[in-house]
Amino acid sequence: MMEERFDCIIVGGGIAGLSAAMLLARAGKRFLLIERGEFCGSKNVSGGVLWGTDLERLVPGYWEMEGGFDRFVNHRRLSFMDPGSCFSVDFKSDHFDQPPYQGVTVLRARFDQWLAEQVEAVIEAGPMAEESFLATNVLVEELLQEDGRVVGIRAGEEEFYANTVILAEGVNNLLTRQIGLEAEYVPADHVAVGVKEVISFDRKVLEDRFQLRGRSGLTNEFVGACSEGVDGGGFLYTNESSVSIGLVLGMADLRDKGLAPYDVLNTFKAHPAVADMLQGGEVVEYSAHVVSTGDIRGMPSEIYADGVMVAGEAAHLLLNAGKAIQGMDFAMRSGMLAAETAIAANDAGDFSAARLKDYRTALDASYVMQDMRSFQDAVHLLHSPAMHEKVPNVICDFGRQFFTVRNEPTPKAAKMMRTAIKRHASYWELVKLGAKAARAL
Repeated sequence: MMEERFDCIIVGGGIAGLSAAMLLARAGKRFLLIERGEFCGSKNVSGGVLWGTDLERLVPGYWEMEGGFDRFVNHRRLSFMDPGSCFSVDFKSDHFDQPPYQGVTVLRARFDQWLAEQVEAVIEAGPMAEESFLATNVLVEELLQEDGRVVGIRAGEEEFYANTVILAEGVNNLLTRQIGLEAEYVPADHVAVGVKEVISFDRKVLEDRFQLRGRSGLTNEFVGACSEGVDGGGFLYTNESSVSIGLVLGMADLRDKGLAPYDVLNTFKAHPAVADMLQGGEVVEYSAHVVSTGDIRGMPSEIYADGVMVAGEAAHLLLNAGKAIQGMDFAMRSGMLAAETAIAANDAGDFSAARLKDYRTALDASYVMQDMRSFQDAVHLLHSPAMHEKVPNVICDFGRQFFTVRNEPTPKAAKMMRTAIKRHASYWELVKLGAKAARAL
């Protein structure tokens, strides 16, 4: 049996794990990253948006490199849907046209592989070129512990030891559960199913249809009939020559309503407002993935212990407060903070929980936990039945009235709104919802 010791072992070659690896490589630490897939990104099915500017800190000038992101986001759209209508709030700004971009669309299989290549380049240029590794096609089966402290991992018959271990294993966090940081059973209302298709287009057709120029891109979130009454919402993101379209649906609500995610996705794609956008495209990928709902109550009881830290999806770091689904940026920042804590712990020679608590302190001080706490009311509001059933119906009903040109006296907008409310909800219900929205935002 071969035994090796590293400064740090990272379990998982997604965004959180690779972000941690990048900082460890720059610091000249000896580390091992282990990914169970054939390559970094092979197990990641997301086609989404990486928000914020942490990528620029991780890979300076990334926008000048080939193979990373697909498009930068300068066009945002939020759509409310009933079965036959769609009312959208649209925003486009040249303020978002300049690097470092405030958001980029990515296809994870390609992006993660590219990010792994950047990490390997830093390793090769540093002092640990022969002693730090990215290992793929390796399944970590168990965490090794001595006197209650995590000291390494077991993969098959091989054991590897480290001063610290960073768990970036994704939402199916079996190792996190093994050491008791998360309960064996996660309530169904704390997880959701993400279903997605990638639909390919001729690049010129795509750019003409969505009014894109150069590498600019559009993100479109959907609320209402897109989910057939299931707790959740839809999304469409433009890639280089394709779109990623999908839904995030509450697991408990899907179960209670007896619906299959793929059937709900097909209904969403058939909606008149969506079908027109997809016309002529070819489905080249379908995928499904369990994700967190963004409810802070779904996080592990703690994200550090003696010798170990938990980052990214494994820690259920995600937020959907209405304006964007933030998960990849949370994974990147948490991976970086875990690496910074591991570096400081190695320099101090202290790998206790008391020392690694610095990771939790740094995460709490960052926008990740501050936003997750600040917008929990918004998360709960978005998961309320009224938000994905009644509110979209009221908005679309108002839109139909407002944009109808009559050869008769036209009611004022306030009367149109009162009519729409009477048809789909009660005033008292919307007043309570409005009060919740005011607190949430």
